[in-house]
Amino acid sequence: MNVTPLVWIVTIAVTIAFFVYEFYAHVRKPHEPSIGEAARWSAFYIGLALLFGVGIGVVSGWTYGGEYYAGYLTEKALSIDNLFVFLIVMTGFAVPKIYQQKVLMIGIVIALVMRGAFIAVGAALIENFSWIFYLFGALLLFLAYRQAFAHGESDPANGRFMRLVRRFLPVSDEYDADKLTVVRNGRRLFTPMFLVIVAIGFVDLIFAVDSIPAIYGLTEEAYIVFTANAFALMGLRQLYFLIGGLLERLVYLAQGLAVILAFIGVKLLVHALHKNELPFVNGGEPITVIPEIPIWLSLLFIAATVTVATVASLLKTRRQEPAIKSGSDAGASR
Repeated sequence: MNVTPLVWIVTIAVTIAFFVYEFYAHVRKPHEPSIGEAARWSAFYIGLALLFGVGIGVVSGWTYGGEYYAGYLTEKALSIDNLFVFLIVMTGFAVPKIYQQKVLMIGIVIALVMRGAFIAVGAALIENFSWIFYLFGALLLFLAYRQAFAHGESDPANGRFMRLVRRFLPVSDEYDADKLTVVRNGRRLFTPMFLVIVAIGFVDLIFAVDSIPAIYGLTEEAYIVFTANAFALMGLRQLYFLIGGLLERLVYLAQGLAVILAFIGVKLLVHALHKNELPFVNGGEPITVIPEIPIWLSLLFIAATVTVATVASLLKTRRQEPAIKSGSDAGASR
């Protein structure tokens, strides 16, 4: 895939322009978006992302188009998991709803910057060290295990990192609109809004460690990695308000993402064997006994896993609702 510096510059400029427009058109004036507004913009960004994939397929070939769609779907699923943690953070800090848009916007921009840095580092490592695929594959298998068995065990708002921040920074107890600092009795204090943004940034850093090795398991093209991440993050703010309580009903999302990460981890390890240069593995010669997983199979597997996890989650929560309702009715009758 031949991507010129001009294409990179235009892509990054357009991405920045979208986020600047988002801020001035929707975020600068605090308000809680309506369902209609959130739905329209979510549909717009998802449609734009799908259309961009068609453009890649037409211009560069459908192998790259398939890699983009597989990467976009994976990053979108991981971004929804990211939203779930954002929800936990904002609930933990009791962020007023009219200011949640600003927190989400800042969090998404931080995520894009961090992922951009990770993408550049990952591209350089892949270009110079083929053995990095072994490391990425092992990392994804570890992250898959953590995702499946350790999800939701900690509260980011009250974790060790935030306790450390509170120890060294003077913090006020109350919000002052959407200000990050206030002056009280001649002393400048950080508001809870500042702590929320710090927590969101820390969460973004952790999720970047998950997402970048995952998408590099689907494509080695840095341009596809960047655009898939950018489109996955675009519209994430609106999606947060659109699906709202649905996030809490996706009880099997963590397990679904664990299966996807494990699948891509295995794919990376197989790819590493095909490119093997390590002298202590098969004498430095490639191992091609196990065939590589084609991108069409990856795309189908990821799509099927996301679908099964979503449907299973909704079916389980739907079955639980009558039991919860009958229990509350019985309690009320007493």
